[in-house]
Amino acid sequence: MADTPDNSQNDPHSDPLGAVTTPTPRRKPKPEITTIGGRQLKPSTLMMGHGFDPALSEGSLKVPIFLTSTFAFENAAAGKRHFEGITGKRPGGADGLVYSRFNGPNQEILEDRLAIWDGAEDALCFSSGMTAIAVLILAACNAGDVIVHSGPLYAASEGFVAKVMAKYGVTYIAFPAGASREELDTVMKEAKAKAAEQGGEVPLIYLESPGNPTNALVDIEAVREARDAHFDPDRCPIAIDNTFLGPLWQKPLDQGADLVVYSLTKYVGGHSDLVAGSVSGAKKWLDAIRALRNTMGGIADPNTAWMLLRSLETVELRMQRAGENATKVCAMLKAHPKVEGLGYLGMIEDARQQDIYDRHCLGAGSTFSVFIKGGEAESFRFLDALKVAKLAVSLGGTETLASHPASMTHLSVAEERRAALGITDNLVRISIGIEDPDDLVADFEQALEAV
Repeated sequence: MADTPDNSQNDPHSDPLGAVTTPTPRRKPKPEITTIGGRQLKPSTLMMGHGFDPALSEGSLKVPIFLTSTFAFENAAAGKRHFEGITGKRPGGADGLVYSRFNGPNQEILEDRLAIWDGAEDALCFSSGMTAIAVLILAACNAGDVIVHSGPLYAASEGFVAKVMAKYGVTYIAFPAGASREELDTVMKEAKAKAAEQGGEVPLIYLESPGNPTNALVDIEAVREARDAHFDPDRCPIAIDNTFLGPLWQKPLDQGADLVVYSLTKYVGGHSDLVAGSVSGAKKWLDAIRALRNTMGGIADPNTAWMLLRSLETVELRMQRAGENATKVCAMLKAHPKVEGLGYLGMIEDARQQDIYDRHCLGAGSTFSVFIKGGEAESFRFLDALKVAKLAVSLGGTETLASHPASMTHLSVAEERRAALGITDNLVRISIGIEDPDDLVADFEQALEAV
């Protein structure tokens, strides 16, 4: 056979080894499928692939982890356009990937899927729940402003409002979680007068429902009505920390909230192996929060975002199992002679709280407070005797956790404030996991024997 001339150096369709190749055109993502036969697909289904096309990542079934600090622009004009969006010179934000302090593939897919659960227009992810809360509040406020918030709040949230924001001339007025419409009207009037006196506005109403650690519920609908009666809804959003019940058991945007905040560390992450947070809602509210996040940093890293994508696939199953377990455990605790009371949403005794629960909640959750007969000493004996449940702060993981808020998570809250909020020395916070429910009942029973 005659030798074949080697023309590979002149052939743009061959590689250096002589293998003939065909240029591959740039692929575009496939259209998202969100309905079938007019039926809207459920969040649990969309978690398996929404926002990701395997064809764009070498056919990878799961989203790869994109570990890069920066992204190559298609051309200089594209780079200019991206930065026009990032800096606000052009509305709409970045058209693509720019720099990992701003965005990234893992984070954007995560944000798309988080928004689905809340029925929100958009979402932003953060390096922790407190980063999300801090950036949200900073983005909303100016010197002289007054924040209206419910109580109790997570201690770090309350401390940030009361201590950190005070350094910048921002004050607050708080109301109890179960406040009626009449009580809310009074608070709104006080806040409006205080803001006028200080030369500011009321730029934010911040809620936490259920409240940590008492499980006290806020009437979101009543808050919205009071807000609308006293302030411009387009200048004063209602934000709510939905960590205890979201995303499965409460949908605050349906009740009139504008922004939903999560510690994704808890139920969404669900495995006690990451720390992250998020804010979801309408883009008109998120634009200012995104701009401040772009400046300060605080976006979730690619690996954490990837782990959250994994966790979102099972969040419904995990929360359902934990909720079923909590029902069985609380049935035993309620009847136990060494238990003084329960702060469990499946066994509400207050008519006002029950009404809020019936209108707002889709389930009782799996985090609750149990009041041990006695005080700190008895609570400590109970906690130290646990064998299956772990003595640790946090909640919403696959394992059952127990802690003593008065001496742990809420120790920084002033003693008088703790008393007013019902955070007593005999309150133990429990987060039920997905273990066998009978094993959990047995563990709590034997631990109560030590009291």
